[in-house]
Amino acid sequence: MIETARPAASAEAGPLLKIKGLRKHFPVSTSWFRRSRSFVHAVDGISFELAQGESFGLVGESGCGKTTTGKLLIRLTDPTDGHIIFDDGTGAPTDIATLKGKSLKAFRRKAQMIFQDPYESMNPRRTIFDTVAEPLQVQKIGSPLERLDWVSRMLELVGLTPPRTFLFRYPHELSGGQRQRVAIARALVVEPTFVVADEPTSMLDVSIRTGVMSLMEELADRLGISYLYITHDLAVARYMCSRIAVMYLGKIVEVGETEALLRHPQHPYTQALLSAVPVPDPTVTRPPVRIAGGVSLPVDPPARCRFYDRCPLADEFCRTHDQPPLEDKGGGQFVACYKV
Repeated sequence: MIETARPAASAEAGPLLKIKGLRKHFPVSTSWFRRSRSFVHAVDGISFELAQGESFGLVGESGCGKTTTGKLLIRLTDPTDGHIIFDDGTGAPTDIATLKGKSLKAFRRKAQMIFQDPYESMNPRRTIFDTVAEPLQVQKIGSPLERLDWVSRMLELVGLTPPRTFLFRYPHELSGGQRQRVAIARALVVEPTFVVADEPTSMLDVSIRTGVMSLMEELADRLGISYLYITHDLAVARYMCSRIAVMYLGKIVEVGETEALLRHPQHPYTQALLSAVPVPDPTVTRPPVRIAGGVSLPVDPPARCRFYDRCPLADEFCRTHDQPPLEDKGGGQFVACYKV
């Protein structure tokens, strides 16, 4: 265990994940005695695919539905509607949106999550060994001595060496970077095929972010892991991801190869995100993208384009028609906009 890489997926292999019309609506409670009729449309009918061995980025500002999407894909949250087809090549494709009981527990061995905050995602009363070994214990993998050996190897793999000096320490005795490495070890100890990384470096000092990102890339190559990498930082997405999807208020508005999307953004919202990224060259100037107002509330939004109220290109056609579908605008770049 944790010693040999998985064989690379063949060129003919299908996608690891195929998401179709995924939705998550949270009720807005107004009374203890009356059923809610209003809903927060946190994720509202998104569809995309994630290839085996791919690192797929999900970017957007806070509150757009990125973390909810990640939790849906590993079933920490139950979807309101839609399908999540998982196919790692070891069995028949499975719609994990419908899994329950033992089937869902078995799926958890194949899919894990690295949470954003290394300070809040660990029990302060549990040692590092207890934290990393818990997935092995839940999945009933190995004997106690074998778990000690596997946890030691995993800590060494994520750069916490010598592991014996970390095994029986508590989270408060570690730095932020060390805690995040423990979180990575905990997610990878059961050798998952798919990992959701929810802004795993946003709480870390800039000086150690690159080391953690390099570690995640190295482990992905070594263990054959596919990532859904959630971030609001386009520089991090460029470093980590081969493809990027841009979310706005529960909808995906643009998807494409990372370099193509960042060099030639087509959706007005993607252009606005890129215009806010500082350029480390005082001689370079970029005209700002003029978008109006602030982010709308995602409570019972109208059927039209979610970006309509802020879009500089919007007109009467956009107001009277439903949310535009993602359409191929060339070069594998998909955009949800009538005016592009």
